[in-house]
Amino acid sequence: MALWDRIRASASSPHLTAQKHELTSGMFRDASMAICALVAAADRTPGAPERQRVAQLIATNEVLQNFAFDDLRRRFEDNLSTLTADFDFGKAGVLREIAKVKRRPAEARAVIHIGIVIGGADGRFDRTEQAVVREACYTLGLPPHDFDL
Repeated sequence: MALWDRIRASASSPHLTAQKHELTSGMFRDASMAICALVAAADRTPGAPERQRVAQLIATNEVLQNFAFDDLRRRFEDNLSTLTADFDFGKAGVLREIAKVKRRPAEARAVIHIGIVIGGADGRFDRTEQAVVREACYTLGLPPHDFDL
C-alpha cells in the first residue's frame, strides 16, 4: 500500500476518531491550521486548489469538527497570509504554532497526519510538501521515519 493510502486510512481510522475527544485543545486547533497553511504554501504559490483541500478537510474530518469551521478557516487564512508575505519569516512563526503541541504526543502525531493528508490530497505528496512536514516532525521531536518521510 502506498504511503498516501496508508496515511489517508490512518487519518480516518477508528483510532484517530477515538482520539476525537482528546484532540480538543486550542493548541491542537492552532497547530493543525498552521501545518495546513505550511503545506499549502510549501511551493510558495498557494492557490485555490490548496484552499479547497483545506476547506474540504475542515468540513469532513471528524477530529476537526470539534472546532467551528469559520474559526479554523480564518486561522488557516491568517497563517497562509503570513507565509505568502514572507515565507521564511512566516515559516518560523508557523513552526512556533506547531511546536505548542510538542509535549502532547497524541496531538503532535495528529498534526503530522493532518499535514500529510493535506499534502497528499491531490494524489501526490511532492518533495516540497514532504520537506515542510519533515521539518514539522523535527519541531515536534518526532522521528520523520515514523511517517515514512
